[in-house]
Amino acid sequence: MKQLFRLLAACALLLGFAVGLPAPAHAALPVSPNVHIFYYSWYGSPAVNGSYRHWQQGGHTPPGDVGANLYPVLGAYDSGAVAAVDQHMAWIAQAGVGVIVYSWWGQGSYEDRLVPMVLDAAARQGIKVAWHLEPYSGRTAASTVSDVGYLNSRYGGHPAYYRDAGHGNRPAFYVFESLRIADWSAIAPLRSANIILAQTTDTSKVAGFGGMYTYDAIAGASAPGWANAAAFCKANGLVWAPSVGPGYIDDRAVPGNTTPTLDRDNGATYDREWGNALAAANGGPPTWVSITSFNEWHEGSVIEPASATPPGGQGYLSYVGAYGTTGAASQTAYLDRTRYWVNRFSPPPQQSFLALRARANGKFVTADNGNPLLAKGTGIGLWEQYDQLTLGGGNIALRSKANGLIVTAENAGASPLIANRTAVGPWETFALVNNGDGSFSLRAQANGRYVTAENAGASPLIANRTAIGTWEKFDLVTS
Repeated sequence: MKQLFRLLAACALLLGFAVGLPAPAHAALPVSPNVHIFYYSWYGSPAVNGSYRHWQQGGHTPPGDVGANLYPVLGAYDSGAVAAVDQHMAWIAQAGVGVIVYSWWGQGSYEDRLVPMVLDAAARQGIKVAWHLEPYSGRTAASTVSDVGYLNSRYGGHPAYYRDAGHGNRPAFYVFESLRIADWSAIAPLRSANIILAQTTDTSKVAGFGGMYTYDAIAGASAPGWANAAAFCKANGLVWAPSVGPGYIDDRAVPGNTTPTLDRDNGATYDREWGNALAAANGGPPTWVSITSFNEWHEGSVIEPASATPPGGQGYLSYVGAYGTTGAASQTAYLDRTRYWVNRFSPPPQQSFLALRARANGKFVTADNGNPLLAKGTGIGLWEQYDQLTLGGGNIALRSKANGLIVTAENAGASPLIANRTAVGPWETFALVNNGDGSFSLRAQANGRYVTAENAGASPLIANRTAIGTWEKFDLVTS
């Protein structure tokens, strides 16, 4: 059975397929350059790496038994599998996060060798890459200077390489466990061209640094020292990037560890930590918010989708119950909640909108409080507004401005159109057809048929017509 599980998981990742998951989005979703998330590429599997890496931490036997208290939707994946990393970046974009902070373990390390592939995957989703400089053996202040130069020269020309437009287009480097080194004076000359953050709230330990962050998802629940750190950074022109997380549990990865567990409390912990980061009492809002983490599975601080039906017999937890979700919907609950908080911290700029007026009855197509699309609007309110996502080749997707979800030709076009998807795949792709009389029609890629305002607009829109008549014509109204 384990051999079958391993084979299926390997095939799924190599082919870019995962049961029950949408394909990674091909249209850029709005993401915030001021929200950063810690990202780990230290996982390996026999299918790509030749053996498991990291998943066996704590004495476990992958793929069904891994060193984590939650189990990934993707299974015991390989960080070198392009399909897996593409899916990660699509999920990060879904969450509204614009920057990954890449866990990097030195020049020539396993993680360093994966950087080009990760940069390419990030670029496909409009995401940027900053750096988490880890405490590899022999790290010093002088080696950190060398590492910053190496990263800038080796990867700095890539379009996904993060530079903060608000701070002189400088790249960012988070130094994990910076307090291990007492004398950081060697990095002072780097400050004018780079943003280097110390992991501390102790303002006496940041000489030469360009900012501070916390990483600790447990401390985020009470925000110790955040107000003082924020005030110090503001007074001295430094970046303040407090870290928020959904919880912490490492019992399976580190048996016998005495580190306390921070319960997720069905999402209340994550909300509390975000609230702490943004609160004026803690010096908020900060320069950036950093999230611990996307996929540090060993410590249970992940927002990467976790299986609602993990392998049995291992005592795995799940996200079921988070924010009132159940089943498959729970798996992405923390991605969706992250976008909620991202939009509160860093609202997307006001954008123009597209509205569709059906020639069948002269009324506007509304997403109708999450119900199937219907041409019944007498004016253009929020539920009648859509973002037009250009996919190339004359194809578009429509994203409802009211709920941020993408319109799909549900059930491969057999059911009415509805705005309920987080990613763009074939069911969400429509050819925009210019009818030459000022009107346009939509042909669904799901089944090759035209969208119609069924029953002269009295019934929901559905892609079921083989030819274009009045019911299949729409006027496009833009702001």
